Amino acid sequence: MRAAPTILHLDMDAFFAAAEQASKPSLRGKPVIVGGLGPRGVVSTASYEARRFGVRSAMPMAQARRLCPNAAYLVPRFQLYRTVSEQVMELLGRLSPLVEPLSLDEAFVDLEAGGVAFGSAAAREAGERLRRDIRAVTGLSGSVGLAGSKMLAKIASEQAKPDGLVLIEPGTERGLLAPMPVRTLPGVGPATGEHLRRAGMTTVADLAEAGEDELVRLLGKSHGASLYRMAAGHDDRPVVAERDTKSVSVEDTFDVDLHDRVRIMAEVGRLADRCVQRLRASGHSGRTIVLKVRRYDFSTLTRSETLRGPTDDPGVVREAAGRLLDSVDTTGGVRLLGVGVSGLADFTQEDLFAQAAEELAAEERAEEGRAEEQPEGEETPAAAAQAEPVEDAAQRRWLAGHDVTHAEYGPGWVQGSGVGRVTVRFETPTSLVPGRVRTFRVDDPGLAPSEPLPLVEKPETAAEGEAPVGQESPLARRPKSRSEGGGPGSGAAMSRP
Repeated sequence: MRAAPTILHLDMDAFFAAAEQASKPSLRGKPVIVGGLGPRGVVSTASYEARRFGVRSAMPMAQARRLCPNAAYLVPRFQLYRTVSEQVMELLGRLSPLVEPLSLDEAFVDLEAGGVAFGSAAAREAGERLRRDIRAVTGLSGSVGLAGSKMLAKIASEQAKPDGLVLIEPGTERGLLAPMPVRTLPGVGPATGEHLRRAGMTTVADLAEAGEDELVRLLGKSHGASLYRMAAGHDDRPVVAERDTKSVSVEDTFDVDLHDRVRIMAEVGRLADRCVQRLRASGHSGRTIVLKVRRYDFSTLTRSETLRGPTDDPGVVREAAGRLLDSVDTTGGVRLLGVGVSGLADFTQEDLFAQAAEELAAEERAEEGRAEEQPEGEETPAAAAQAEPVEDAAQRRWLAGHDVTHAEYGPGWVQGSGVGRVTVRFETPTSLVPGRVRTFRVDDPGLAPSEPLPLVEKPETAAEGEAPVGQESPLARRPKSRSEGGGPGSGAAMSRP
């Protein structure tokens, strides 16, 4: 635990959805939901406008459509997200050699290691200027937390959302943490949270009051002791420079052994969905599905299956994990379940096209002739509603939200496709007004897929005297936050209302 708030945590705001809104002027200020659009799809990211309707990450897409039927539903564009992520990580790397990425849109930074800050004032200044530079370079917003530990810096960035900065002064940790739910602390998932609730502990203050011995009795020596230290605000984990991710996994420990085979299968499916969310957030796909089962007698079994190619399809991972479970004897009960994916690779555009083709084919078999839903406020053009033979999904490959270009109309994006037609809105990230909508046959020779356009236009030559990262950015013309004007000298200082 440091004596100064020099550990920074950055979390981009609704990253995938915000990137889509930035690149599509017609969707700005409207609910946008990014994820798999097939019958087994799940929500990857929902814009803040969509969250007001109750839509959340990892939610089944069918449920999201019921809650927010007028949202724009888009297939992820990982090529764009990786490009923006690289821009953000480059800015972080200029602050310090110790940058620990957690996903495409989230990272810890050790400001002391970069010589940027050794006290509160300098740390706050570095955080605010980082936010301005991110907006200038990417057009997107990020929330920043500053504290003396990784745990508290992450909590601070959560409090700062959206588009803010919170600094937690060392010495104020206990009072800040006390009223927070136990799920706020790292390592407290649904199962542990429920176990603690049954023991009468719902807040961090309850954990601190219970004492280390009681937590060890309830959760075991390692977990109980670690949780007690965190409840007291202690976290000595260092910021670790980037490492290659070898696998992604999630697991849950149950306070009561599971015996019902149907319940066990349902839990495996839920874990598979959570695992895929982490996989997608890291910008990877994987070939090997791993199932971990700890039985009533504490014996642990691990089973794995290697697929033909990499995937991040939740349905594929669920089915593989289910097959692995079929080979495991759960008689006597199960204490822990885990699902993981290894053999990781960068998620390629070809992977996405192949996966979407399967989803589209499944949709057409289930409900022939159904067109993709249009974004809010748009009616399907009459031409798109005319009966046409349904094209082969692998031939079409017009994914909702993806980039295209037309020989006559220029760059645009796919608004929807179906019944042999594709509807395109022609606009770019720099368009001042929403673009025109046109509908074409899926085999129109003038229409072709294209690369994502930059969210922010780069000047051909840098202006003389342009400020580097860590200094005032001349491109960031936005209202000053409260902390820029000189916030309180102690406690949690927020730069948003």
